[in-house]
Amino acid sequence: MRPVSAWQWSPWGLLLCLLCSSCLGSPSPSTAPEKRAGSQGLRFRLVGFPRKPFEGRVEIQRAGEWGTICDDDFTLQAAHVLCRELGFTEATGWTHSAKYGPGTGRIWLDNLSCSGTEQSVTDCTSRGWGNSDCTHDEDAGVICKDQRLPGFSDSNVIEVEHHLQVEEVRLLPAVGRGRRPLPVTEGLVEVRLLDGWWKVCDKGWSSHNSHVVCGMLGFPSEKRVNAAFYRKLRKRAAKASARRPKPLGRPVTKRKLKPKARVGRGPIKRLLAQRQQHSFGLHGVACVGTEAHLSLCFLEFYRANDTNRCPGGGPAVVSCVPGPLYAASSGQKKQQQSKPQGEARMRLKGGAHPGEGRVEVLKAGTWGTVCDRKWDLHAASVVCRELGFGTAREALRGARMGQGMGAIHLSEVRCSGQEPSLWKCPHKNITAEDCSHVQDAAVRCNLPYTGSETKIRLSGGRSRYEGRVEVQIGGPGSLRWGLICGDDWGTLEAMVACRQLGLGYANHGLQETWYWDSGNITEIVMSGVRCTGAELSLDQCAHHGTHIACKRTETRFTAGVICSETASDLLLHSALVQETAYIEDRPLHMLYCAAEENCLARSAHLANWPYGHRRLLRFSSQIHNLGRADFRPKAGRHSWVWHECHGHYHSMDIFTHYDILTPNGTKVAEGHKASFCLEDTECQEDVSKRYECANFGEQGITVGCWDLYRHDIDCQWIDITDVKPGNYILQVVINPNFEVAESDYTNNAMKCNCKYDGHRIWVHNCHIDDAFSEEANKRFERYPGQTSNQIV
Repeated sequence: MRPVSAWQWSPWGLLLCLLCSSCLGSPSPSTAPEKRAGSQGLRFRLVGFPRKPFEGRVEIQRAGEWGTICDDDFTLQAAHVLCRELGFTEATGWTHSAKYGPGTGRIWLDNLSCSGTEQSVTDCTSRGWGNSDCTHDEDAGVICKDQRLPGFSDSNVIEVEHHLQVEEVRLLPAVGRGRRPLPVTEGLVEVRLLDGWWKVCDKGWSSHNSHVVCGMLGFPSEKRVNAAFYRKLRKRAAKASARRPKPLGRPVTKRKLKPKARVGRGPIKRLLAQRQQHSFGLHGVACVGTEAHLSLCFLEFYRANDTNRCPGGGPAVVSCVPGPLYAASSGQKKQQQSKPQGEARMRLKGGAHPGEGRVEVLKAGTWGTVCDRKWDLHAASVVCRELGFGTAREALRGARMGQGMGAIHLSEVRCSGQEPSLWKCPHKNITAEDCSHVQDAAVRCNLPYTGSETKIRLSGGRSRYEGRVEVQIGGPGSLRWGLICGDDWGTLEAMVACRQLGLGYANHGLQETWYWDSGNITEIVMSGVRCTGAELSLDQCAHHGTHIACKRTETRFTAGVICSETASDLLLHSALVQETAYIEDRPLHMLYCAAEENCLARSAHLANWPYGHRRLLRFSSQIHNLGRADFRPKAGRHSWVWHECHGHYHSMDIFTHYDILTPNGTKVAEGHKASFCLEDTECQEDVSKRYECANFGEQGITVGCWDLYRHDIDCQWIDITDVKPGNYILQVVINPNFEVAESDYTNNAMKCNCKYDGHRIWVHNCHIDDAFSEEANKRFERYPGQTSNQIV
């Protein structure tokens, strides 16, 4: 037996692997390019890392030279054409900004524009072959539907880069199969090569290898396997195998074996199957332990004609330790709780799924972001493992998960991958001119497979992103699908449903779905669903259980969702509130419109109108959209309400809440702001305004823009006429009723300390509610108050 060694990062190894079938032990596809109609001799491939076989960076070979496509003006229609060139039926998405890594060489096409019906990319318009002003940081990628065109020849094949020879890894439980809850944390290692799933020989297997495998499977660490137990199983399997007659040229006859004490028949049968010679695909694996993917390790593959595989050995076994988020479902919650838990110094913000988001770190009691300079998979993997996930699937640059606000704590982070925390990696302390929030770093981590997405589906919608929600309930042998009662169903519940479906965020949570056909599913199996928005699946939310209590039982009143891959994220500029706060005594004869819109305290109705005045705390509010989608009112223009007194439309009944609280949280004064005009007041550089209220225009806040409510407009205040002198907390909450979906609701509240002496007010220490550490927030809440106006 002569195992084939992998040439790590060698282009010659890649070339030989692509040309030689023995490298992976599978037949070699034809290498003669098939010229399709209109392709004019071009060849196409998907490359990059990490990716699946039907996605990647698009590269085109023209005149013998491979090159990329710039993402300028790239659309889903262009992706459709390219996926058909690659032999797939259609595209399901596309990527920009070199998501699968930057290419090399020429950039063949720029400003590619297709209608989607073209037979070839040559029928689309562009700037011309080789004419581009892009860099490889703008390389486009596609995500194709995993379905081949009928009769398509693999000669125009997806070419796999050498370091992607192992496409996936999984664990096959050797004991308790079918009874253990997901995720699977221990089992035999299987790797998916180009020709299917294969076992790995355990000769020379190390803890470093286990560490990498666990990371790919979404687990932060590994633990020692009970080797004696598996050796015992293997010996019994070997004895059982020896008793079996093996006639030449005939299949092995299956015989029932007498079970031995303490070891069941199931494990023996499974290990018998694993000992078959051709179940092994990898002879040797040598990892350092810092790799984000098994393909980055040194690998030795078997040849197709190797007849004696893994002599004296067996399949490699790995046992992983789940992170806190998944410990309960895997039965290891007790072990996790025994460890002391301090406040986290790392978090992810703005992600649609667990294990993804903008990286934020805690420094001196304040949360801040990380600059993406030199940001790579090693640093991203340190973050992911620290947070209880596996290694990183992607290290994202360029604020791909939205921009943060406030401090940028770290830059030029260089990790080896062995560090327990990002703070242990060499880094550069940031200065104001070094970096901006358009360079905020983000990650996508590997997650354990829980199977929760198989227990929910959408029906009746126009696309896979919308429809009536159906959930699966019951146990083995009695599984059935049913609907969810629409009573009290809202945005937070829809957020959890979309997360469980893997479809991103919720645009809308719908209580009526009469326009979507329910098919033959009419039974309501879940009611009273109330979620906080942070749950991983609907069964983690509070609900009525087996007792169904639904006010409206018709199928037209069952729950539905419209999901989206992106969402807005509103954030109040807290410093501006602090800088502009002041008191005004406003005459009652100037407040008729404000009274009509309920912008005054209740006691104003008892005032001697039009004589007297109301004392108002005024301030400006500047609301930024730092998400990845425009913030739009939930209601369309047809349902906006015209207010004659002020002469404008209200697109949302309540857009913000303004409150004065005592230090113990008791509300002593309140106000609210209806969104009579959501528009782009100003925008960041290179961002164009889209929304303007004039002439009944469309309302909203564009990504990268902000809406400014000046201190001198009506209702931009809190009526504090009845507030006694003292120390208070000023609180402002945006989108308080969750009417519009956002990627992050935890940053919607802002708080300030304020001292009121009956004549003047001092507002200070304004901050977003989640911008401080837990300890700093406790100090804020315990603040004894000011004895003078000398604020330090």
